[in-house]
Amino acid sequence: QVQLVESGGGVVQAGGSLRLSCAASGRTFSRDAMGWFGQAPGKEREFVAVISWSGGITYYSYSVKGRFTVSRDNAKNTVYLQMSSLKPEDTAVYYCAADSSGHYVPRVGLDEYDYWGQGTQVTVSS
Repeated sequence: QVQLVESGGGVVQAGGSLRLSCAASGRTFSRDAMGWFGQAPGKEREFVAVISWSGGITYYSYSVKGRFTVSRDNAKNTVYLQMSSLKPEDTAVYYCAADSSGHYVPRVGLDEYDYWGQGTQVTVSS
């Protein structure tokens, strides 16, 4: 059974940091681009960050660039999202997802992703 399991969410004060993890199992994800998406209350799920299968290419949404860092450890089948300088507007459920298409350049559209985790809640208090 293919699974993506996020962890590391929680409640943090503005200006604080969190590190989210996404552990993959059931198949090898080392050739997949891995993305992070966030869904704030009452809003649609949106792209946050993505990392290519090699780790050599990363993209970030404008709102998190310079504050969040995506990384991966293919030996552990795990992807991370380091979140720093958190703001109340970062409050959302964060999902990791896998794009198994093999595209060299990672993609940012939700529809491009085949596998999704269940999400982890991040709440930033002011």
